[in-house]
Amino acid sequence: MAEQNLKNVDNPIDKDSTNELVVVSDILPDKLTIIPILHRPVFPGIMIPLTFTGRSFIKIIEKAYKNKKRMIGIVFIKEQNKGDIWESELYSIGTVMKIFKISYIENDVMHVVLQGLQRFTKVRTAWKKPNLTWKVKYHYEANLKPTDELKAYTLAVMSSLKELLSINQIVQEQLKLIFSQISYENPAILLDLAASMLNSDPHKLQNLLEAFDLIKRSEKLLILLKEEIELSYLQADIEQQIEDKMSKQQKEFFLREQLKIIKKELGLEKDDKTAEIEKYQKRIKKFTLTKEASDVISDEIEKLKILEPGSAEFNVTRTYLNVLTELPWGIYSEERIDIKKVRTILNEDHYGLDEVKNTILQFISTIIKRGTVTGSILCLVGPPGVGKTSVGRSIARALNRKFYRFSLGGMRDEAEIKGHRRTYIGAMPGKILQSLKRTGTANPVIMLDEIDKVGKSYNGDPASALLEVLDPEENRDFLDHYLDVRFDLSKILFITTANQLDTIPRPLLDRMEIIRISGYIQNEKVEIAKRFLIPRQLKQHGLLKKELKIRDKALQLITDQYAREAGVRNLENQLKKIMRQVTLKIVEGNQKSFSVSSRNLKEFLGNPIFTTEKLYQKAIPGVTLGLAWTSLGGTTLYIESSAIKGRSIGFKQTGQLGKVMLESSEIAFSFVRSLLCCQEKYKNYFSEHFIHLHVPAGATPKDGPSAGITMALALYSLATEKTVRKEIAMTGELTLTGKVLPIGGLKEKTLAARRVGVFELIFPLDNKYDFDELPDYLKEGIKVHFVDYFKDVLDVVY
Repeated sequence: MAEQNLKNVDNPIDKDSTNELVVVSDILPDKLTIIPILHRPVFPGIMIPLTFTGRSFIKIIEKAYKNKKRMIGIVFIKEQNKGDIWESELYSIGTVMKIFKISYIENDVMHVVLQGLQRFTKVRTAWKKPNLTWKVKYHYEANLKPTDELKAYTLAVMSSLKELLSINQIVQEQLKLIFSQISYENPAILLDLAASMLNSDPHKLQNLLEAFDLIKRSEKLLILLKEEIELSYLQADIEQQIEDKMSKQQKEFFLREQLKIIKKELGLEKDDKTAEIEKYQKRIKKFTLTKEASDVISDEIEKLKILEPGSAEFNVTRTYLNVLTELPWGIYSEERIDIKKVRTILNEDHYGLDEVKNTILQFISTIIKRGTVTGSILCLVGPPGVGKTSVGRSIARALNRKFYRFSLGGMRDEAEIKGHRRTYIGAMPGKILQSLKRTGTANPVIMLDEIDKVGKSYNGDPASALLEVLDPEENRDFLDHYLDVRFDLSKILFITTANQLDTIPRPLLDRMEIIRISGYIQNEKVEIAKRFLIPRQLKQHGLLKKELKIRDKALQLITDQYAREAGVRNLENQLKKIMRQVTLKIVEGNQKSFSVSSRNLKEFLGNPIFTTEKLYQKAIPGVTLGLAWTSLGGTTLYIESSAIKGRSIGFKQTGQLGKVMLESSEIAFSFVRSLLCCQEKYKNYFSEHFIHLHVPAGATPKDGPSAGITMALALYSLATEKTVRKEIAMTGELTLTGKVLPIGGLKEKTLAARRVGVFELIFPLDNKYDFDELPDYLKEGIKVHFVDYFKDVLDVVY
């Protein structure tokens, strides 16, 4: 592939060489080696430098230069072949050139100076190998005196060139050189020289090269010159607009600078640096600064005074001072100390949760009595949607404090808590100080949401960073990496939320007081929907009370068959679904008011999601109903067992059981075998049968020891073929000696039993105190048997 660069004319015309064209015209070769060029055609009478790249071009030029005549043909490419330039389609008319000088720039790159002599037309291709060679016919310009018409065209061309000279600064020098050497008696040379100066489309220039008649050539040249002039005018216009705009901006800039100086001299305005310093000094007057903070701010202000506003250090210092002076040093909200008002606010914001409210009231009364929250950090634990965040917001409202919440879920960088060091680009303080900046007080209620989902990475452990924040003995001197000045966090009331406690590091858990929010029973959910959820969703959907009425029976069905979880988030989603359908029908004009009852509920919500958790209509030997606790609340859990008689014996468990639950099943199996081996009727049962124990909902992982007595009873029922009443549920850990140990999550499990209509329960004897502490509305109608050993379970069931 070759590359040719056409440069400006060094010597547009040489009179001696022009005379030579006439003398040697009869000795121009009738066969020419052809070189294709890419960028534009070359006109006769022009001395031009070209650069060629590629061995094939260099070999041709070297061979032609060694020839006595030193002539080659230059032809413009009509359609380029990107794979091989020698296979490109060429125009049939070109220019014969004489090589004057060659020089080597680097390997495979040659600089050549040539002069155009005459136009030629291809007669035929003489040969293609080794070099492309054409048999050509030349077109000589007649050396006759020009006619009046041609003179008129020549003058028009000269006039256009002068106009172009006046507006295009780039070609001025070249045009002046043409005017100084041109002869009006030789219009052909003038036309070719003028054409060589144009920046027109190369194919249009080729069309000009192919115009042998001077009149036609003049007409085409004038058209191209007019186009060039119009383009130059447009370019000049654009340049003038840009220049005017820049001049205006420069003028405004200088005037502003002068105005600043005048105002400064008159004392009407200060420069940016002075204004910034005065702003910081004004801010700190309303603060009660510690000595450390006061010293640091003073030092930074003195440092700012000696820095130039354009320096990078100036911006770093200014940003640091902004953070320092935006923190609420010694600014506190005035607390509400009326405990009756606090109780009223909690009752307004939440229905039910009496135990939680009482604990919060006790906590707040202590704060009121002591006048400080030091040593008090609450952790609200419960399933999603039970109102943990809204409880935190209500506490802030009850205390008349500002509230700020941010989530710790997925946080992996300790700098999010303690800030970045100022040496880093884009450094900023941690979330704790940012929350103080936004609330504007030093004693807000800050909620750290999802503390059980804090991550850990190579950037550090945020949970460890929280130890200082939540430790009452340490947070009075909290040191943020960015601020590097101690700030007192002891007046902040920190409230954390979690779905479970298992994933919270023990040192962090020890610093918090746990308040469990277990969930709501059906009656509470219905009441919450009527008092809070329905009014809120009516407002959000633009509906009036008269346009939609949801009856109590429908709400009960929604909570039982569509939203059976511990919280009320899914219940609210179901209400949204109803209201979206109602708004659509009202907008379409089908109906103006709607009533949702138990009869038409399916029209809005479809088939029930939960039908019943009772898998069996009648009792079956080997099947028992247990109670379990999950991070989403309590639930019921069936245990199934079956026996296969044969030579193969053993014990198999399925249902995606965890390690602890597998061990618990092994204990239950061993205990039941030891219990029945003493009875003549059943002593050979386990040695003759293969036992399979399964926990349904196999896609759900299950773990924990509290299903011990449930699994043991299922195996006992299987072996003795005695059924267990399906209206009874149980929970308790079993030991190898038959002792029943206490379990956790008693309230959640009781709630789960009530939801599915099971009102006879078996609990470990050591959990009797926990059951007695439950609210009366949870215990109402429930018959509980407390057992100490497995034989007590058998006495209750049979």
